[in-house]
Amino acid sequence: MAPSSVVVTIEKPNNLSVVQINAATAGDDSPLLPADKQKAASPKQFTFSILLKIYRAFSCISWLAVGSNSLFKSIKKRVSQSEASADEVEEQDMEPRSRGKLYNFIKAFLAISIGALVVEVVAHYNKWNLNLVQPPWEVQGLVQWSYMAWLSFRLDYIAPTVMMLSQFCIVLFLIQSLDRLVLCLGCFWIKFKKLKPQINGDDYDVEDPSSFPMVLVQIPMCNEREVYATSIGAACQLDWPRDRLLIQVLDDSDDPNLQLMINEEVHSWRQKGINIIYRHRLIRTGYKAGNLKSAMGCDYVQDYEFVAILDADFQPNPDFLQLTIPHFKGKPEVGLVQARWSFVNKDENLLSRLQNVNLCFHFEVEQQVNGMFLNFFGFNGTAGVWRIKALEDSGGWLERTTVEDMDIAVRAHLNGWKFVYLNDVKVLCELPESYEAYKKQQHRWHSGPMQLFRLCLPAILKSKISMWKKANLIFLFFLLRKLILPFYSFTLFCIILPLTMFIPEAELPLWVICYVPIFMSFLNILPSPKSFPFLVPYLLFENTMSVTKFNAMVSGLFQLGSSYEWVVTKKTGRSSESDLLALAERESKLAPATSESGLELLSKLKEVEAEVAGAPKKKKNRLYKKELGLAFLLLTAAARSLLSAHGVHFYFLLFQGLSFLVVGLDLIGEQVS
Repeated sequence: MAPSSVVVTIEKPNNLSVVQINAATAGDDSPLLPADKQKAASPKQFTFSILLKIYRAFSCISWLAVGSNSLFKSIKKRVSQSEASADEVEEQDMEPRSRGKLYNFIKAFLAISIGALVVEVVAHYNKWNLNLVQPPWEVQGLVQWSYMAWLSFRLDYIAPTVMMLSQFCIVLFLIQSLDRLVLCLGCFWIKFKKLKPQINGDDYDVEDPSSFPMVLVQIPMCNEREVYATSIGAACQLDWPRDRLLIQVLDDSDDPNLQLMINEEVHSWRQKGINIIYRHRLIRTGYKAGNLKSAMGCDYVQDYEFVAILDADFQPNPDFLQLTIPHFKGKPEVGLVQARWSFVNKDENLLSRLQNVNLCFHFEVEQQVNGMFLNFFGFNGTAGVWRIKALEDSGGWLERTTVEDMDIAVRAHLNGWKFVYLNDVKVLCELPESYEAYKKQQHRWHSGPMQLFRLCLPAILKSKISMWKKANLIFLFFLLRKLILPFYSFTLFCIILPLTMFIPEAELPLWVICYVPIFMSFLNILPSPKSFPFLVPYLLFENTMSVTKFNAMVSGLFQLGSSYEWVVTKKTGRSSESDLLALAERESKLAPATSESGLELLSKLKEVEAEVAGAPKKKKNRLYKKELGLAFLLLTAAARSLLSAHGVHFYFLLFQGLSFLVVGLDLIGEQVS
């Protein structure tokens, strides 16, 4: 057995080398060699090693200083350039008070957290017990006594409340995760069995145009300067008998010049033999729902059997109607056929890539599974074909919410109509490229369903559909996927998690903040395999967006002023040169005597793009206060977690705080011009 200590007698201390001393102090098992057999380090070498360590330390400090200085300069510049215009200031003054309550709560929580962090740092460096209350005779001074009293109060009263709230959110988290898992298993079963909606009967007789049903195509738009020409051109290329097709351009623009341009575009297509009509409302009430309702009130609509709705940035392929309309044949109970969205700018920036992950899961998994097994899903508002009789039986378009598409889908479902989803039929469209546009879109998408839930709940309970369908509508479609998801994601990861850093007794387990979220993000990203490198950014960004979704959900649920906001999503009108040339080629086939060649059209388009690019554009850098407040809150909690050496908790809080900081400074996506 080795002795616990060894006595070493040194006769000539001056001959001991640095290597020998280090080996002895480090507990090296090898015996010390005689000094004459070791190569002694010269004073110059010793001095050089010390200077090298000092140089490395100063290099690290200088690197941190330069990096911090650069970061603070960027923040200062961003703050100085984020001054709102007069219109924005007026808009902020009119902002509902309810929206500021969440920001005030975040500010108060941040102030308390900073104060708690200071107290914890003082307690840590004074080596006070951070976990157990010490006996009174060991407490020295009023400050330590106050800290110990706080520990006792926290342990007896605050920790149980936080633990109860966290356990409630964890249960909701697990239920929602189970729902996602079941949806993924359903999608896997569809792929494994190769299940697809089937068409009854034969195709329409091409030689007999009268065998084709009458189809109305509606293009609702409002100030869509960038995309109106492309969308109108794509609709006019649809492969359908001309005498069986009518295109309505429903323009709600308030710019007289833009109205004239759209009218001229419609006129040019009418000269080429296309049956197309331009409609403009003098009074824009009800937004998109009011626009569609007004168009359906025309007398000639009664001659048509189906209506296809295409938003202004959607560009269907010529065979869109050929692939969708036949699914109504021999199925009088089918009221809607929905196609999938595809995105022209999904790889434009990080923001568009992360949106693509979400929407791919929505269409590939949610819509496909619900359409295949339930014959019901939320209408996406565009890229779909409705049976006009289904719209009329369900009460038509209503202006009571900002999600008129979901509203008509729920009412049609309550009236017994079935829906068909076509995952293989894709319609090209555009994703928001700026965070400002994406945030406003998400606010409308998460506020509207809560408005609709309040309005539809009595109708759902009184409807004659089965109890299973009622339960699916109330608990899965509305509560779980529209209310619970934004509630627990914001409360659990943005409030409870940083709170538990200051209340260690209620600490969240690792599987809640790490393992299960990563696994669920992995499932969400499966429909878009090229996005796997963005797994972690996707997880962080989804938690970052939870503050917007939570705020929208609350405003819609309690009918607050911001729940009725409707802002048209800003578009850029991106198209590739191949798309433009293909469009020009199709135009030349329609009217070769009057249309321009593809090269001439492309040349003109490039000239217009050059003029627009040459014009000075003012970029607006914005600051988002709630996101910045949560960023500093999470970073404060991360600093507190260092004192307890939490490990994974620290890294999660750190990177989540940085994610909120990036979004709060508007450093993700394109700037708004």
